[in-house]
Amino acid sequence: MINNQKIVVIMPAYNAEKTLKQTYNEIYQEFVDEVILVDDFSCDNTKNISKELNITTIVHEKNLGYGGNQKSCYKAALNSNADIIIMLHPDYQYTPKLIPAIATMLAFGEYDAVLASRMLGNSALKGGMPLYKFFANKFLTWFENIFLGEKVSEYHTGFRGFTKKVLEELPLESCSNDFAFDNEIIALMFYNKFKIGEISCPTKYFKDASSINFFRSCKYGLSVLLISLKYRLAKIGLKLGIFKSDAKKLDKNSKLNYFYKKQ
Repeated sequence: MINNQKIVVIMPAYNAEKTLKQTYNEIYQEFVDEVILVDDFSCDNTKNISKELNITTIVHEKNLGYGGNQKSCYKAALNSNADIIIMLHPDYQYTPKLIPAIATMLAFGEYDAVLASRMLGNSALKGGMPLYKFFANKFLTWFENIFLGEKVSEYHTGFRGFTKKVLEELPLESCSNDFAFDNEIIALMFYNKFKIGEISCPTKYFKDASSINFFRSCKYGLSVLLISLKYRLAKIGLKLGIFKSDAKKLDKNSKLNYFYKKQ
């Protein structure tokens, strides 16, 4: 615990058998109370390696998508009475060594959420980020900052932390089950006036690190533009999609009846 806050690390996993152990071994266990991995119906040995490492392991009976995986992760973390929830991809693209720093930024009430930015400190290209992804990231972030009225260095990192209040109050159930989920949750946080901080994070691009293909990257980019436009419309009173008042919230007390959980 940090400041008497229970720290839970969640790992949305899909075919992560080659990098999971290395990622897990670099988590400073003295700062983390529990690690929860949700295996989104992988085709490899991810779930067995996770169990061997004594990670709380959840296995979907079918593939629910990246956003659907995160929803399961957050429900499980809330059910475990987490105060601070940190999402870490098990593909070793982000360093687990920053978990204590992220948790500290949240545990003392300075921020409601923290994004680990690859763009602060120019670490993205040094870590091997492809040029097309780098410039797409820069453009989309510039576009979003204009439409959301913010000054974030990166909206597209997969390494981020939240207080339980964020996950309990935002309508995450209404968000996408695909990669757009990552962007929607940030837009919702700003829309609901949560405080978001950033921390510089090195990154590693290598063969076994997960990455979406060019087609899905384009689809994600278009979804980012649409989310930004909907955000601006919601601010002037025309609420659509996730910004509607009747959007569904995660129910932390609901049964997680579509997956198996290791007790």
